Amino acid sequence: MTARISQTQRRALLATILAASTFPCRAFSQRSPGNETNKQEQLGMRIKLSFANRTMTATLHDNASARDFASMLPLDLKISDFGGNEKIAYLPRKLTTEGHGPFDNEQPFDLCYYMPWGNLAMFHGAYKHPGLIRLGRFDDGFEALLVPGEFALRIERIG
Repeated sequence: MTARISQTQRRALLATILAASTFPCRAFSQRSPGNETNKQEQLGMRIKLSFANRTMTATLHDNASARDFASMLPLDLKISDFGGNEKIAYLPRKLTTEGHGPFDNEQPFDLCYYMPWGNLAMFHGAYKHPGLIRLGRFDDGFEALLVPGEFALRIERIG
């Protein structure tokens, strides 16, 4: 048995393939259209993370996961070293992953959410992993990420 595709179906399929190859950033990533650097728009919300008598600040990006994270604040968690290039902290519940997509400009001092485990990932070294959603970027105080050990962590809004 052979399936026949009508001329209209063939044109629709071709248009879909052409659109997906022409505009992949709109279909599959967190990239803002026309922005080759893959920099997300900021939500404008700043947060403060405090541990080991140190304070860091970060600005959240405008995505569903970052907004969900912000709705949970303030939080008291535990922060610990992981993998030699990051600190992690487990959230009380998983965040929404609605609208997430890959990004390709990973940098130290990104604040991310690791979907499989439901934890925050705070990078102080190079990284690349497909299971991450970038929540924001550290503004200052990120040298605290280099302090080894496990500590009580307080996260709250500051703006």
